[in-house]
Amino acid sequence: MSALPSLRQLRYLLALAEHLNFTRAAEASFVSQSALSTGLKELEATLGVRLVERDRHSVALTAVGDEVVARARQVLAAAADLSEYASDASRPLQGQLRLGVVPTIAPFVLPRVMPALRAQFPRLRLALREDLTVHLLERLRKRQLDFVLIALPFETDDLRVLPLYKDKFWLVGLEQDPAITGRAIQISRQWTERLLLLEEGHCLRDHALQACRASEVASVDGIEATSLLTLVQMVASGMGVALLPEMAIRSRLLDHLSLKARPLAAPAPERVIALVTRSTSAHMTEFEAIARVVIDHQESEYP
Repeated sequence: MSALPSLRQLRYLLALAEHLNFTRAAEASFVSQSALSTGLKELEATLGVRLVERDRHSVALTAVGDEVVARARQVLAAAADLSEYASDASRPLQGQLRLGVVPTIAPFVLPRVMPALRAQFPRLRLALREDLTVHLLERLRKRQLDFVLIALPFETDDLRVLPLYKDKFWLVGLEQDPAITGRAIQISRQWTERLLLLEEGHCLRDHALQACRASEVASVDGIEATSLLTLVQMVASGMGVALLPEMAIRSRLLDHLSLKARPLAAPAPERVIALVTRSTSAHMTEFEAIARVVIDHQESEYP
């Protein structure tokens, strides 16, 4: 069996990939520059490939080096999960975990879920982070988060995904808007051409486009909302209509506004709320427990 790289060598490589400077990489690794250089040379010798190109003015990774960096992140994450699993196996559902949630879910789910989690698992503490899906998944892969609560469809690659429940889309517009009539709204050019969207990066924007024929959707005057609350205010100002997730409607987000919401006709487009973690996570007991609480504390049906 050929020799294997050490975790220390892989950490040195990741530090260099982040800083592209031997001095700063060594400082970040709390070792001397010579120790870092030696470790990287040993890694290249073990793997039999050139990972780093350097001259007097710059440092760069080779194409192979880029791929090794990506795989090294997975190896180090798995090793850390292994150590964490062994440490936490005897005391599940306690201590601090880090949960990421997307902005189009957090304000509608967390107010119900967090008190329930505290009541059921008083020794479990959750540190929350709200961000866009792509950023949350990146942090999850880097072990900066333990779980993320997102909406599917979204590319999750090798992560472990647990679908929780479906969240249908409703059409929202002014009370007098002729497009918002009847008990269930058909998707039509009548309103898709006036559809307001969140800005690029929000998964809800992509879901709205998937719900309609994207070619028929035009951002009104090129204006896009930065948040769900802003999107609702734009509709209330008469700028157009919007597709909102049912959980937002149930939360009474539209109260005290001259707006009405109607479900879309079957088969209504929907997103799937899902909890995601690394496949190597040491916290599968907590992962499944949190998932059960989220499922059990969905909002009651919209009246």
